[in-house]
Amino acid sequence: MAPRTVRIIMNGITGRMGYRQHLVRSILAIRDDGGVELADGSRLQVEPILVGRNREKLAELAAKHGVREFTTDLDEALADTTATIYFDAQVTSERKKSILKALAAGKHIYTEKPIAESVGEGLELAQAAASAGVISGVVHDKLYLPGLVKLKRLIDAGYFGRILSVRGEFGYWVFEGDVQPAQRPSWNYRAEDGGGMVLDMYCHWNYVLENLFGPVRSVIAKAVTHIPERWDERGEKYAATADDAAYGIFELEGDIIAQINSSWAVRVDRGELVEFQVDGTDGSAVAGLFECRIQPSVRTPKPVWNPDLPTDLDFRAQWAPVPDNQEFPNGFRAQWEDYLRDVDAGRPHQYDMLSGARGLHLVEAALKSSAEGRRVELDRITL
Repeated sequence: MAPRTVRIIMNGITGRMGYRQHLVRSILAIRDDGGVELADGSRLQVEPILVGRNREKLAELAAKHGVREFTTDLDEALADTTATIYFDAQVTSERKKSILKALAAGKHIYTEKPIAESVGEGLELAQAAASAGVISGVVHDKLYLPGLVKLKRLIDAGYFGRILSVRGEFGYWVFEGDVQPAQRPSWNYRAEDGGGMVLDMYCHWNYVLENLFGPVRSVIAKAVTHIPERWDERGEKYAATADDAAYGIFELEGDIIAQINSSWAVRVDRGELVEFQVDGTDGSAVAGLFECRIQPSVRTPKPVWNPDLPTDLDFRAQWAPVPDNQEFPNGFRAQWEDYLRDVDAGRPHQYDMLSGARGLHLVEAALKSSAEGRRVELDRITL
């Protein structure tokens, strides 16, 4: 059976994440493997249309990867009735107006997050998508990480008993750009361009927490700018106006307490760039991007505090790895395939535009908490 083809308008694809994860490792990988396999054994092939501001870059990428179509004119791409999906990987500040244009053109929407710059704008997009009757999806890539897939497996099996707490550590040192080039784009550190740790990462933490443990009901957060000056891609110094670190305590449904430290001004002394420790009455686990280790109650040691003698316990050796037991594809690609199957079947995608708005709801609550120095409750948001 010959595969059907879905044409996808991909906007902002010359950026780091848009190019590496969404174009090369997701859509082009799907294309080169013959498309997405569907439930009936048939395949859905993909054909990208590249959109961006720099025509030379687009032409270079198109030639390199065998992509037929590219344009700097979004309106032209949206006018193509054979292209049914619009994907957005632009900077946050440009996203809302482009998605609204795509919705007006009747396109299904798949987008990076944050989906907008405020919860009000996020709800506007969610309502517009619902009114248009299209299938919307928001990137929730961390739920597809092998470490978190294993963690979800433990939760579903009842391994933890009653979950008590979650502790997350995320981040690494992002160079200022003077002596060594920064490994993140400079706009990430300018609030006026949509940068900031809370806006960037709390959208992630919201969907991780609500899908694994329970919805966030309150937050206490402190957002700070540890490095006040940085150097951009041209080697020019600029004021870092966005927060580069955030420290949060989250109360979840079910009386679970989560603490997450997020920083681009921290040096790593852990196994992976992000790790979550989950403690429950029957056992604990530590999950990163790839690995997940467990310590059940029956194998928990009984250390005694003694500041006068060095401990003879090797605590890390007392944890056991959770086996893979399955193959783990690239997380971005795995969600793309789920989304494409949903579009083909005409059913809603689990991680929709309203989920993206809930992430922004946590962002705004955390920034309010930081600014006012108090605990902020989150109400339920619906359309």
